[in-house]
Amino acid sequence: MPARRPRLAPARAHDELIESLAQLRVDLGLPTGFPDEVDAAAARAARSVPTDPAVAGLDDLRDLEFLTIDPAGSTDLDQAMHLERTAAGGILHYAIADVPAFVEPGGPVDAEARLRGQTLYAADGRIPLHPVAISEDAASLLPDRERRAYVWRFELDEGARPVATTLRRAVIRSRAQWTYTDAQTAIDAGTAPPTLQALAWFGPQRLEREAERGGASLNVPEARVVPADDGGYRLERDAPLPVEDWNAQVSLLTGMAAAELMLRGRVGILRTMPAADPDDVAAFRAQTVALGVPWRPDVAYADYLRTLDRRDPSALAILDAATGLFRGAGYVAFDGEPPADPVQSAIGAPYAHTTAPLRRLVDRWSLVVCEAIANDRDVPAWARESLPDLPKIMGRSDGLANRLEAGTLDRVEAAQLSGREGRTFDAVVLSRRNGAARVQLTDPPVAAKVEGLEAAAGTSVRLRLVSADIATGEIVLAPASPA
Repeated sequence: MPARRPRLAPARAHDELIESLAQLRVDLGLPTGFPDEVDAAAARAARSVPTDPAVAGLDDLRDLEFLTIDPAGSTDLDQAMHLERTAAGGILHYAIADVPAFVEPGGPVDAEARLRGQTLYAADGRIPLHPVAISEDAASLLPDRERRAYVWRFELDEGARPVATTLRRAVIRSRAQWTYTDAQTAIDAGTAPPTLQALAWFGPQRLEREAERGGASLNVPEARVVPADDGGYRLERDAPLPVEDWNAQVSLLTGMAAAELMLRGRVGILRTMPAADPDDVAAFRAQTVALGVPWRPDVAYADYLRTLDRRDPSALAILDAATGLFRGAGYVAFDGEPPADPVQSAIGAPYAHTTAPLRRLVDRWSLVVCEAIANDRDVPAWARESLPDLPKIMGRSDGLANRLEAGTLDRVEAAQLSGREGRTFDAVVLSRRNGAARVQLTDPPVAAKVEGLEAAAGTSVRLRLVSADIATGEIVLAPASPA
């Protein structure tokens, strides 16, 4: 048995975590800033790109009262919406930051963005895809500022199904920047502006359409690393607010519309995922039976997931298993013959990333391609010729983002437990594989692997902390001895 580690004072644990997170950036080879020529090119674009609709030759939509909904503190705002109810259903305007206007194809900003692939998020700060002159200022859809945008317009029926769709470049002016918490509070209190009130109609309707097409939103509580009062970091694990799910449905609708345009135009790049393997589905169904919450054959997958009580240990194990049903997401570029299987199976439809161009490289191409197809113009040669490069760029970037997220979470989890060696914790077994169990502690919300734990998924257990190494993020837990 490892020697018991001396208890770390809070200040020392804090310092060790800060050092460990900094070392993680070094180990992963993350950039520390932008080259001077990239910053300079971004600053020139921010100064010179026109936002007067008449000068830029863009539609003028400044009279529409757009708003944004983002996590608190966000400054890189990709999307703004205006949603109104009509006698037939509704009209949704969804504005996406016009990043292509600020990034010259083949120029310094473009070249650096292709190296990065996406904005990376670490506990100690994000590593942006574009310089802040673009990502947090000139292209960001900040309130009370005139901003260029690609604006999708959807005419919706009473079930929030699109019956007509257009895409145009325009100038907009957002009126307010909402956080998810404030938006939910206003909706619940009945004091929300019309767009948020309409979102409370749109979101549930789109969730019903999702279930109809066989898609599913898991809504699994995810661990988030958030700043702590002492200047360090702590973990939160909460289910998303309803408004977060409703807002996500706006993006999903837009991504599906983008995929339809690309397939119609026979050129573009899709986000795909193969259907769940039938054997995996059968095994998942059997596991729900074993856990006492059976998934009946006459109930749709999405409907079943929505019935689960997130407070039930069995439900946590089921949701954890559900995340493994859909695997193999990737990007498929095409020019001519569309992909044989264009569907993103978790969504239940063809889908394209197109709503986050400030933070994800591929979305810039999606916007350019879709706007050309929607308005019966040729796709720009630079975008068409470089499409085949994107799957590899995004795959490499996704891998790096996953390693950063996992490494950050491991280290913050270890810091939450450091100094508590020898103590016991309540936990739920999420799954068992190869002689080890994956568990979720109740408090703090730490997930870890426990070797040799003989307990079935969904079982509540007591575990003893053996060690927690902040430098590596390694946590060792063992079954607690009976009292």
